[in-house]
Amino acid sequence: MRAYWYDDKPGDQRLPHDSGDPISVSYLSALGVFYHQCDDIASVNEIASQRQYKNRDEITVSPTTMGAVYEDKVKMFFNEHMHEDEEIRYCLDGEGFFDVRAEDDARWVRIRLSKGDLIVLPAGIFHRFTTDEENYIKAMRLFKEDPKWTALNREEKLDSNPYRKEYVECRAKAVESS
Repeated sequence: MRAYWYDDKPGDQRLPHDSGDPISVSYLSALGVFYHQCDDIASVNEIASQRQYKNRDEITVSPTTMGAVYEDKVKMFFNEHMHEDEEIRYCLDGEGFFDVRAEDDARWVRIRLSKGDLIVLPAGIFHRFTTDEENYIKAMRLFKEDPKWTALNREEKLDSNPYRKEYVECRAKAVESS
C-alpha cells in the first residue's frame, strides 16, 4: 500500500496522479480508514472474525472478465460516492486505487492497493475507485451481513444521511481529541 495526495492534474483516472507528498497510515486511521498487510488468508480470516464479517466473495475487474461493459463500470466506480456499510477489500492480485476525501473534504488521498493489502473504508466516507493502467485487479469483498454493494453518489442531500453524519461527527471528535 502506498498513500499520497492526489495531484488533481488532468489525465486518465488510472494514472498514478502522484503528487510526491506521501500520507501516513496514522493519517489514514484519523480518516477512519483501516489498513493491514495480510500475507495469507489466515490473516484475513482473523480480521474478518474480529470485525464480524460473515460473508465474502471475489471480484475481478478487467476487460477480460467484464467485456464490453468494463470502461463504463470503471467510470461508474470512479464517481464519488459513499456506502451505508463499511467497504472491505482484500487485494488478491493486480493493483488499484481507492481515493478518499481528506478531513477538509476538498482534497483527495490516493491509496494504491497491491496484492496482500486489506483496506476498510468506514460507512459514510466519500470515496471512489479505479484500476491502474494495467486494467486488472482481483479482490475479495467482505461483508458483515449478506453481500450488498449500494453506492450513494454524492449529492447535497447526503449531508443529512445518518451514516454520513455519524462519520463526520466521529472525525470531528478525533480531531478534537488529538
